[in-house]
Amino acid sequence: MANNEILSRPSLGERGWLIAQLRNETVGGAVLLVAAVVALGWANSPWGDSYFDMVNYTIGPASLGLNLSLGVWAADALLAIFFFVVGLELKHELVLGSLSKPAQAIVPAAAAIGGMLVPALFYVIINATLVDGSLTGWGIPMATDIAFALAVLAVFGRRLPVALRAFLLTLAVVDDLGAISVIALFYSDKFAILWFAAFLFSILAYWLLQKYRVSSPIIYIPLVILGWYFCYKSGVHATISGVAFGFLTRVRLDPGERKAPADTLIHIIHPISAGIAIPVFALFAAGIDLRATGIIEPLQSPIAIGIMVGLVVGKPIGIVGMAWIMARFTRASLSPGITWRDVTAVGVLGGVGFTVALLISELGYADNVLYLENAKIAVLVGSVIAATIAAFTLLSRGRAYARMAAMEEVGQEPDAIENVNLQGEGNSRPDSR
Repeated sequence: MANNEILSRPSLGERGWLIAQLRNETVGGAVLLVAAVVALGWANSPWGDSYFDMVNYTIGPASLGLNLSLGVWAADALLAIFFFVVGLELKHELVLGSLSKPAQAIVPAAAAIGGMLVPALFYVIINATLVDGSLTGWGIPMATDIAFALAVLAVFGRRLPVALRAFLLTLAVVDDLGAISVIALFYSDKFAILWFAAFLFSILAYWLLQKYRVSSPIIYIPLVILGWYFCYKSGVHATISGVAFGFLTRVRLDPGERKAPADTLIHIIHPISAGIAIPVFALFAAGIDLRATGIIEPLQSPIAIGIMVGLVVGKPIGIVGMAWIMARFTRASLSPGITWRDVTAVGVLGGVGFTVALLISELGYADNVLYLENAKIAVLVGSVIAATIAAFTLLSRGRAYARMAAMEEVGQEPDAIENVNLQGEGNSRPDSR
C-alpha cells in the first residue's frame, strides 16, 4: 500500500480505464431507472394485465428445453451478458487494478465482504424473530447495483474523486462475485452433473483458445452460447457462465498488441450490457402489481423489513465498519482530502441493490407470488431510500469535491488538495484513520 494510504488516486492508465467503465455504467443507470419506472407504471395502469402477459409470454425451442417466458430469458440470458462484463472487470481488477496487490486489495475487499455479510445477518435476525418471516431471501440485501448507484452519482456527486469512484466500482465487482457465488451455491437447483461437466469442458476450451491466442469470433461466439446452454441445463444458474467466460479472458497485452482481448470485449459489450441487457431485465422484473394491496401492506412483511433494513442500514455499517477495522489493523490512513464521511457516502450508495437483488428475489421466491412481490417492492423502496440518503450526504460535501476535482485537473498533489480543504472548512483536519 503506497505510503500506507487507502483510497489514493489510481495511476493515470488505471484512471483512464476506470473513467471509461464508470461512464458506461452511469448512462446505463439512467436507462435502468427509466425502464424501472415504465415497468411500475405499466404494471399498475389500466393496461397492467398486458404487462404481465408480456412477461409470461413463452418463446424458444421446446425440443431443447428452452421454451421459456420472456421474463426468464431476461434473467437467464440478458443478465449473463451483464455478468460477462462483471467477469471482465473482476479479471482486470485482480491482474492490473486495485485488487492486484494484496496491500491495496485488502480494504475494499474486506469492505465488500462486510457489505454482504452484515445485511444478510440483519435480514436473518429480523425474519427469524418476526411472525411469518422467511429465511429464504437472506441473499437479497447482499447485492449492490453499480449502474443505479452511479446514476445517483451522476446527478448528486459528479465531482466525487476518482479514488472514491474506483472504491465504489471495486466494491461492486467483489460484491457481484459474492452474489454470483451465493446464486450458484444456494439459489440453483436440480443439479445435473453431466451437463455441468459439459459446461466445464466449454470453459476449458475457452481458456485454451485464449492461451493459444485464437481471436476469431466465429469460434468464440458458438462456444460461449453452448457454454451458456450447458450451464443452464446443469441446474446452475446460467449467469454463472457469463462470469466464468469473462474471468478467463486475457487482460495482459502481448508485445506489439494495442489492446488485450478483455479491453476489446469490454469496449464492445459493456454498452450492450449497460444500455440494453440490464434495462430490459429491469423492465421485465420491476413491474410489481400494487393494484390490490397498495404499497404499505407489502412493506409491513418481515421479508420487506429485513430487505430494507439490510440495504439501508446493514450495507453502510458493513462497508464502512470493515473498511475502518482494516484501516486500523493495517495502520493505514485515508488519502489526503478524503474523510470517513466520504467513505460513508459510498457505503450508503452500496445499499442501492436493484438488479442482482431483484434476480435473487425471483430465484428465492419463484414459487410464492406474495413473498416475491413483497421482496421486489422492498428492493425498490430500500434502494430509493439509500439513494436519497446518499444524495444528501454527497451534496453536503459538494464544495469540497469541487475543489478536489479542480486540483486533480491541474495535476496538483494530494497534499495541496488537503490544504485547500482545510482552508475552506475552518482548518478542521479530516479524520484520517
